[in-house]
Amino acid sequence: MPVGKAGRRGKRGGRSSVWRGVPGWARFCTIFGVVLMMLSGTSLVGAEALMARYEGAIGKADLFGDQAAGASEPKSDIKGPLNILLVGIDPVRDDRPPLSDAIMVLHVPKEMDRAYLFSLPRDLYVDIPAFPKANFNGTTTKLNAAMSFGSRVPNGKPDPARGFELLAQTVQQVTGIERFDAGAIVNFSGFQKIVDAMGGVTMNIEREVRSEHREPDGTHRKGNPNGEGYIGPQAVYPKGKQELEGWQALDYVRQRYPKNGVPDGDYGRQRHQQQFVKAMAGQALSADVVTNPVKLDRVLRAAGESLIFSGRGHSVIDFGLALKDIRPGNIQMIKLPGGGVFDNGRYLGERFDPEVEDFFVALERELLDPFLLEHPKLVNKS
Repeated sequence: MPVGKAGRRGKRGGRSSVWRGVPGWARFCTIFGVVLMMLSGTSLVGAEALMARYEGAIGKADLFGDQAAGASEPKSDIKGPLNILLVGIDPVRDDRPPLSDAIMVLHVPKEMDRAYLFSLPRDLYVDIPAFPKANFNGTTTKLNAAMSFGSRVPNGKPDPARGFELLAQTVQQVTGIERFDAGAIVNFSGFQKIVDAMGGVTMNIEREVRSEHREPDGTHRKGNPNGEGYIGPQAVYPKGKQELEGWQALDYVRQRYPKNGVPDGDYGRQRHQQQFVKAMAGQALSADVVTNPVKLDRVLRAAGESLIFSGRGHSVIDFGLALKDIRPGNIQMIKLPGGGVFDNGRYLGERFDPEVEDFFVALERELLDPFLLEHPKLVNKS
């Protein structure tokens, strides 16, 4: 049975609170301009100048279709609870529609002092609703295809922002979230630049992982002339604490095959991506970055250039101020368990276990803390 059928839960609770914020991976990038300057003790004038420089580097787009719908900019302050959607894609090449390779939601409760980060499997088998803007009639397939279907522009180059809008609608159906407060498209290659600007990132590798895509020196492995896959030496990420360059960090968090040392497949990759988010945020807030004006500027510029952002009427700086109390240590990483969906032995995608439905109910009712105490296996370890 597909996960996320329209009307499966209906409108639960009729909440009308306005959610605004900045996304998982992108959330850390987008609040750097404010949080890092606060921690560095730089003068207000200097901080404003750097934040303005950072704000100007971020790509802006109407990711939720607000402008087309005639929405006016909100005037109220940013208040919790917030739900924020982050989508990671590869750079769009030629006329190929983008696929969402990573889909994360950051939930910030009303107290605005902590956050919960969870991923949705790219292969989650869902109902994708009709989307007239792209002449799309709707279908049931893998979640990551929503962005591709929505991005199609008749006689034009695919538009990732339009694809994001359809993906957001699909994720809302799956999770029961009525409205996202902000969102961002994150270019994976941009994360490599951020890590390099910081001088690398330290990660705790839980088990040895061998790269499917890269050789030890970072070059791409060659295609197998005798069939699928690649040939040649593999980059290896040993178990334990490792200092990774940008290309290594990006390569590590993209591995998802048991043959490469990730026994739980895409669920393992989601966990590694979340661990990377936390490690990157912690390193960016370290004194080595915060007190080094040259390095700080490089990090901010790399972060800004990696994003296409929509704050639904609020700026990145607004979000940074609103989320200033959240640090890597009070972000809880969540795993949503599931398994395969098959039709006469043919793999269709992934489905969530029944307890994930209860997780989404707890999220809507602001009861995640007691829910996670009763379901400790949903808590991902750092």
